[in-house]
Amino acid sequence: MGKAILFSAPSGCGKTTIIGKLMQYFDCFDFSISATSRKPRGQERDGHDYYFLSREEFMRRVDKGDFLEWEEVYQGTCYGTLKSEISRIWDAGRVIVFDVDVNGGNNIKRYFGADALSIFVMPPSLEVLEQRLRSRGTDSEEAIVKRLARSAEELKQAPQFDVTIVNDDLQRAVAEARAVIEKFLDE
Repeated sequence: MGKAILFSAPSGCGKTTIIGKLMQYFDCFDFSISATSRKPRGQERDGHDYYFLSREEFMRRVDKGDFLEWEEVYQGTCYGTLKSEISRIWDAGRVIVFDVDVNGGNNIKRYFGADALSIFVMPPSLEVLEQRLRSRGTDSEEAIVKRLARSAEELKQAPQFDVTIVNDDLQRAVAEARAVIEKFLDE
């Protein structure tokens, strides 16, 4: 078994941005592409940002046992980690980097145990999180309200992660993440 780094946070906290910065620094990283039953947003591409599957295909693959973990995050919208992604990355001798929702992060950490470092990215406040979600311009008002309600519950799970990083300053958050990852990889 190799090592894994997993980032979890409510939507809009900046985990994907932090991961993007760290991917430029750690050349041993390979990103685990999640599968989802939702439609692509903006410039998202299949096989790069997500594996976009129909709801029927997603559930067929669940039934086949293709997922390490999965969840219906919002009604009708599923996300999950394909076992084939883990094999693809570890077979190449690389470190897996996960960008997953909070429940997915907890499930993956339980599966990998000490071979995974779990990092929770926290917003400075729910008000700042709401501003970030609105400024993205990718979600409807209804979707933003759902995300904020879910975020309030997800923030309560931060203590279950190995490390919590408050993303109130991107440069500092990236530096903190880099330091804890370097220590974990040296163990």
